[in-house]
Amino acid sequence: MAEIKDPENTILMELKDGTVTIELLPDVAPGHCERMKELARSGQYDNVAFHRVIDGFMAQTGDVANGNMENDFNLRMAGTGGSDLPNLKAEFSGVPHDRGTLGAARSQNPDSANSQFFINFSDNHFLNRQYTVYGRVIDGMEHVDAITRGEPPASPDRMISVKVAADA
Repeated sequence: MAEIKDPENTILMELKDGTVTIELLPDVAPGHCERMKELARSGQYDNVAFHRVIDGFMAQTGDVANGNMENDFNLRMAGTGGSDLPNLKAEFSGVPHDRGTLGAARSQNPDSANSQFFINFSDNHFLNRQYTVYGRVIDGMEHVDAITRGEPPASPDRMISVKVAADA
């Protein structure tokens, strides 16, 4: 298991096969890191589906408005919403979209990221400086690799729970 250096900036994401440990990068993307911790601490990421999972590319989740599988879940709507909080300004950086990095999902507008994010299955450098990178998987990437594929998957996997390590 990877050593957690900064529990306040580490996310523990429980998936069906085990825990994924994500190190946030507050020096790179402070706004995005704060948003993830706020949504994790309020429980809004719990039970949210992985609604877009493309083999060799990435697994996307985080639609707290339409992706909660325990709350009026509609698979067709998953991926269309965000949170009640305002959208985030882009925090593009030189950090590459390598395998295991966390990227902020958004629409065409660079400043439209909100609650949705994706985890890269492989090095996706064509995304560099176009999507905010704000974390990286430091342990449990094999559990990410096991997420059910599909756009959307017929029976999607979910984030069972998402916590800040300092609170766990």
